[in-house]
Amino acid sequence: MNARNAGETAWERHGNGPAVTMIHGFGLNRAMWQWQLPALTPHFRVLIYDLLGHGESAPPEGAPDLAMFSGQLQRLMDRCGIERAAVVGFSLGGMIARRFALDHPDRLSALAILHSAHDRSPAEREAVRRRVRQAREHGPAANVESALERWFTPTFRTSAPERIDLIRGWIKRNDPDAFHRIYRVLAEGDAEIAQGPERIACPTLVMTGKDDPGNTPAMSRAMAALIPGARLEILPGLRHMALAESPDAVNGPLSAFLRSAL
Repeated sequence: MNARNAGETAWERHGNGPAVTMIHGFGLNRAMWQWQLPALTPHFRVLIYDLLGHGESAPPEGAPDLAMFSGQLQRLMDRCGIERAAVVGFSLGGMIARRFALDHPDRLSALAILHSAHDRSPAEREAVRRRVRQAREHGPAANVESALERWFTPTFRTSAPERIDLIRGWIKRNDPDAFHRIYRVLAEGDAEIAQGPERIACPTLVMTGKDDPGNTPAMSRAMAALIPGARLEILPGLRHMALAESPDAVNGPLSAFLRSAL
């Protein structure tokens, strides 16, 4: 389906079945789900969209925060006539998904939190804030190469240069002003929702890569322990962008979870 625009938001729907909405990560766009759609669209009607300040969506007005992004998702679901959906969020998208779950618990049928930070330590938070300062001064290209090193294994960076170039291009095309302002949401947002997961009542999957340095297995274990009945999946040998590096490793447990929950 070609992209549509719901005022502020560019979006697409694919497939048929129970509703699934997917929220991409910081600096990326809805095209990042291209490696998941083939596994999900035979079973689900999947809504993908660009966050404010990303892709083809409008820039954020005022100071962006998780509540702003949660409100964007609510308005989009209303626009698309979706009363309840499984919400899948990656990285910053996983923070937004948790904020949405706390703001609108009646709109979720299930929740999947992929490679997303939880309750960072002061040192972990300062490391992200340092990158925010670099981005504010030098723009999206300031730390793109270090990001790609954190996101992919060395072997994959060497063997799949086209995919690395694609994702590098997505990051570098971000608007510099919106980029650093939204980056701060990524740096600070996990603290805002650190005490909320125990109130999430829908079926939940928490997943990360064993070697994801910024969204660690320890974070995912702690998050899953707070969410009643949450499933935990740690992907061996993979880093942050496992869903692009090894789609099958992500798609198998994600699809199985959604099919059991919906």
